Amino acid sequence: MTEPSPAIVAEESVHHRLPRWALILVCLAYVLPGYLGRDPWKNADIAAFGTMLELQSAHAWTAWLHPTLMGMVPESTALLPYWLGALTLRIAPAGIAPDLAVRLPFLLMLIGTFATTWYAVKNLASHASAQPVAFAFGGEAEGRDYARALADGGLLALIATLGLAQLSHETTPDVAQLFFTALTFCGLSALGFARPRAATAWLLAAGLVGLSLGGAPASALVYGIGASLAAIGAAVKGDRRPRAAWTAALVAAATLACGLLLGLGIVTPNWHLEPWRTTTAQWQALGQLFLWFTWPCWAFVLWTLWRWRRQLLHLQRQPHLGIPIFIASVPVANATLTLAGDRALLLALPALAALAAFALPTFKRAAAALIDSFSVLFFSICAIAIWVVWISVQTGFPAKPAANVARLAPDFVSIFQWPALVAALGGTIAWVALAQWRTARHRPALWKSLVLPAGGTTLCWLLLATLWMPALNYSRSYAPQMAAIKAVIGQAPCVEVQGLLQSQIAAIMYHGGWQPIPITGPATCPWLLASRHAFEDLPTAQQTDHWRLVKEVPRPSHKTETLFVYERIPAS
Repeated sequence: MTEPSPAIVAEESVHHRLPRWALILVCLAYVLPGYLGRDPWKNADIAAFGTMLELQSAHAWTAWLHPTLMGMVPESTALLPYWLGALTLRIAPAGIAPDLAVRLPFLLMLIGTFATTWYAVKNLASHASAQPVAFAFGGEAEGRDYARALADGGLLALIATLGLAQLSHETTPDVAQLFFTALTFCGLSALGFARPRAATAWLLAAGLVGLSLGGAPASALVYGIGASLAAIGAAVKGDRRPRAAWTAALVAAATLACGLLLGLGIVTPNWHLEPWRTTTAQWQALGQLFLWFTWPCWAFVLWTLWRWRRQLLHLQRQPHLGIPIFIASVPVANATLTLAGDRALLLALPALAALAAFALPTFKRAAAALIDSFSVLFFSICAIAIWVVWISVQTGFPAKPAANVARLAPDFVSIFQWPALVAALGGTIAWVALAQWRTARHRPALWKSLVLPAGGTTLCWLLLATLWMPALNYSRSYAPQMAAIKAVIGQAPCVEVQGLLQSQIAAIMYHGGWQPIPITGPATCPWLLASRHAFEDLPTAQQTDHWRLVKEVPRPSHKTETLFVYERIPAS
């Protein structure tokens, strides 16, 4: 027996469409800030960039199968993200800065994540089990308009999620994994139709192989098995339709390819299982991660699961619930059982956004009004705080915010940028207009409850990435520290390094322009850069006979990341 749908949607609720130009502007206002106007940031961002820099100059094909940074293997066992970055560096015009050029494929993958998430929700909402209840005398929402409205809501839910902002604007394998997870999600959502097409199989194959080469091979294997079972089920239901059989075959082949990649050792999982959490503090930390990282999606998801609870007992007939739950369960389990943390949970966001969208047709007017009031109050306060701090830094009034910035970023010199100010003013004016439009009177649009959370998140991210960008860049970049070191050693041909992180080595290569060489024997470079305790690990004879300390150079915002500059003592 099929449970009745809890979605009760009138025709007028889907006739008020979200304008395409408005949705595109929101996406651009979210994507572009953070990719422009900054240096590579510590730690994962610049470490991945350094690996791409080294890979783009490699000529041996074996180096492309095992990307390294000065012989050190990156934390992520990815190939495809490093290939994309290195190839972009090779073909980029000479006038484009390398750190900007390498961000272009990742920017496109973030846009692709938005697009595939939109289509995935649209596919799921088009399924008969997700459609709203038919009214006795007509007037219910038409299926196509309903699916499009929910797709808009799903994309807005993804943009509104707090955890997406920073990690999605880095040049790391995590962005590629996010895109290929969304691609796999979109392909699986298309299998819910009675006549799956061959394009669905290619979509799934691209997503699964991309996940394998992107550093998430275990996820690809799990998704591949699920995709094969779903495709075979679709083929069995329509055994006279050759397209369904081809879909099943191609998806099975993609799954087999992922398994071969794992078996051959070209790509290996990098999951470090953590012992079962036994202390209250460990559980609290995990709970806080889920609470803030997936906000506000988790609140909508819980409401979806509650209102569609009767359908949860028959997930095989409810692809709009079963597929997002399946896609989200893998990264959620990864974040819970391993040390991957927020970077693992990032991959669950497209599926969680889809589940959040299916809460929209079940909301009452009072719940929607509460969400609107909270969003206007919360994001307006955040925006005002960002503006007050910026004004304080620029003018000195009020004095306390500027003093706090000076304490957190010593020696930072404020920079006034007209383009940043214009963008921030434009975003703020748009937010005021949006809040005024949304709260002026009741709007029957189905996506209305997510437009303010998404707009507020985009506004705050835009303000942070424009008004606060100089201070954030100074705090999170290695450029100030490398500039201080360059004032001491100048244009040295190379520097010996001892006990440095991959991010610090990448900063030496890019910001300093020096060739880092690990110190394994007699000194060959005139200078040595070492961490606080690394120099003590050198043999005593090499410490006393070869080097003398010249200067300690801290990172302005992190005194614990001090680098010690040693000069080689000439042989007597």
